[in-house]
Amino acid sequence: MSGAIIYIQKDLKITEVQQEVLVGILSIISLFGSLAGGRTSDWVGRKWTIGLAALIFQTGGAIMALAPSFKVLMIGRLIAGVGIGFGIMIAPVYIAEISPAIARGSLTSFPEIFINFGILLGYISNYAFHKLPAHINWRIMLGVGLIPSVIIAVALFIIPESPRWLVVQNRMEEAKLVLLKISESEKDAEEKLQEIQKAAESGNADKYETKTVWQEILHPSPPVLRMLITGCGIQCFQQITGIDTVVYYSPTIFKNAGITGDSELLAATVAVGFTKTMFILIAILLIDKLGRKPLLYVSTIGMTVSLFSLSFALTFLSHAKVGIAFAILAVCGNVAFFSVGLGPICWVLSSEIFPLRLRAQASALGAVGSRVSSGAISMSFLSVTNAITVAGTFFVFGVISCSAVAFVYYCVPETKGKSLEEIEVLFQNAGESIGHEVEMADAERLMQKS
Repeated sequence: MSGAIIYIQKDLKITEVQQEVLVGILSIISLFGSLAGGRTSDWVGRKWTIGLAALIFQTGGAIMALAPSFKVLMIGRLIAGVGIGFGIMIAPVYIAEISPAIARGSLTSFPEIFINFGILLGYISNYAFHKLPAHINWRIMLGVGLIPSVIIAVALFIIPESPRWLVVQNRMEEAKLVLLKISESEKDAEEKLQEIQKAAESGNADKYETKTVWQEILHPSPPVLRMLITGCGIQCFQQITGIDTVVYYSPTIFKNAGITGDSELLAATVAVGFTKTMFILIAILLIDKLGRKPLLYVSTIGMTVSLFSLSFALTFLSHAKVGIAFAILAVCGNVAFFSVGLGPICWVLSSEIFPLRLRAQASALGAVGSRVSSGAISMSFLSVTNAITVAGTFFVFGVISCSAVAFVYYCVPETKGKSLEEIEVLFQNAGESIGHEVEMADAERLMQKS
């Protein structure tokens, strides 16, 4: 959309406000897909929820590519957004539930890899097709996005269902067959099956009811509250640090820095997409070796420095060659640090910290926070930059990124190498520890009064 919006504006003569709505509405509407995805995945399974996501996105993408007017384009964008909401919610949950603990961080980062790869392909397609007539090029830019969802549909006939979901459905033999495929030995598969059964039984997972699940989420115990703060908080910080504005509006940023021609603008966005994709591979290699928390520190601190640097470049070096180079470097630095930590680890944490009985619905709630934050930022970016300049906007993002560092320090535990069931115990123990500290403090105050 970042490149297509340039030619949509020229072809359909849409206003600046309509541009903001077109870009940002995808994130807002996707929250409905994320909310529906939690219940749907508990009902029909993780695997077929992925298929439903692909089907809905294909429908919306086709409508967008063929849209004769802004209204029809918006309808396609809304439908595609619902499909994206399903996909964002279910992909990390599915991967976390079929992955061994030792490699779960790397494997659960795969959605972020392909999101980044998709962004890169989007930038490349924008550059490849931008010389076509304005009433054709943006349709092709959006239409080629249908190809990956077709691949996903084919893959559904190969990938297995989540063994944890199968256990919840009391389909033990099928769950065992899946575990045999993803375990090192039959003994290992048996042990995993018993561990999953125990977790399911302790959470009354065989008596799932949406009402009961949401009651526990809305009136959480101390451990569940800490899980929600961690999972939803990291999702929101992923977006409110401004990453989607860089993805969607990078041509606007570079134009503000001093780049004028369409070819040069789109070429610069390709550099951003390439950087974002390459650095996610570093995260994949390190996430299960160094752990989640060290990478989050590197990520949030690096993003903070990059965002302040971009603000400086746009304020004091705008339209100078050195300023343009500095701005491109700062944007690439921002997306690089994002891809090393906050980008992939957000999905890893939100998919692994919740207990089996709450995982789908709580992950959906976290995805809603992400989508609302993304939509609010994307839909207000142009208006905010008109009010406080592009440089001022990225200074604000830098301040928010500073608070993300503090959030990581206080609210994110290390989950490296732990099974999903062990992580549940980790939060339980933390909750009990906090409760014990509160009780001790109350007792001390009473002693002092007496």
